[in-house]
Order: sequence, then structure tokens, then C-alpha cells
Amino acid sequence: MRRLARGSELVLASHNQGKLREFSLLLAESGITVRSAAALNLPEPEETAADFAGNALIKAAAAAKATGLPALADDSGFCVAALNGKPGVYSARWAGPQRDMTLAMNRVYEAMQASGSADKGASFVVVLCVAWPDGAYRMVEAACHGHVAWPPRGTHGHGYDPIFIPEGESRRFAEMTEEEKNRFSHRGQAMARFLQDCVA
Repeated sequence: MRRLARGSELVLASHNQGKLREFSLLLAESGITVRSAAALNLPEPEETAADFAGNALIKAAAAAKATGLPALADDSGFCVAALNGKPGVYSARWAGPQRDMTLAMNRVYEAMQASGSADKGASFVVVLCVAWPDGAYRMVEAACHGHVAWPPRGTHGHGYDPIFIPEGESRRFAEMTEEEKNRFSHRGQAMARFLQDCVA
């Protein structure tokens, strides 16, 4: 099966600076150089798939085709048990056009209150997809389980990190350093599998 060579160059198909920092740190040990879609002025393709895997493939394939380099994309979401897995693939959209994560977290909390459910369970789910310019691709998936905690706390991380406590911890993701978070996180788990399965 196709693998990335250690020390190769990779495009991260994301304009999110938080993800760029996170993936650069996670890939550092492999010697892979990460360039962002934003730095290469790549447009963001429309995410039209109904699941994480489909959206990750759309983004990775578009970046690989545009640059002629292997491209890595992730699609991830915050899945809340009381909301039947929402916001899920629409996690970013809950933040509105301004990507206001305070708005998104408030919407999750208000929806949970309105649901009448006492279940605070939640998971972060991620699919990583690496695509090559010739159309080949590989995927890995991971999840981190825990629960929603209110009010938001912490200044680290990004997205819904201030309201999520992973199993076995008392702190929110946003209260952890990147290194601490990566021991628990969906991306940390997925990247470990990615390095094992997809990097030579």
C-alpha cells in the first residue's frame, strides 16, 4: 500500500492555524514538512459529503490536485449524545459565518438544555485522509470520548475544547498543553495510526 516517505513535503488542506500548529507538532518526529493551504493560497472546497470520511477526501484530493504534492486533510466534529450526535459534520457551521466558537458552544449548551436529556456524553471524532495527485488515498479514523462541561474554561486548543473533558481527566482540553492534549485527543490517536500505517 502507498506510504509517505519520511522527510517528504506535505500540504495540510486546511486554513485553520490551530490545526496547522497541531499537525506540525504531531508530524515533527517523522521529519515531514507541512505547508498549509492558506500559505499556498488554495481555495477551500465545498464540503458536500454527509460524513467525515467523504469531506476529508474532498479536501485532500482537491489540495493534492492543485499542488502536485501529497495532501493531508482531516474532517472532524463534536458529537453530543443528547443531541443525537449533533453538531457532528456541521460542527464548524454551528459557529456561523464568522467562525465564532463562543456562539457554537452556547448553541450546544442551549440545545442540550432544551433536549431534556441528562446525558452529558460527547465525543470528538476525526478522519484523516492523505491523497496523492494521481488519485490514490489512505484514511484513518479515531475518536475521543468524554463529556460536556459548562461553563467553558481554558485558553489553549481551539474549537469546542473549552467545554470538553476527556474520559479519565478532570480538565478540559483547553486547560491542557498541546502535548498533554495529544495523549488523549482524537487527532493524537489518529496521527499515531497515520504514522504507523501511512508513513514509510
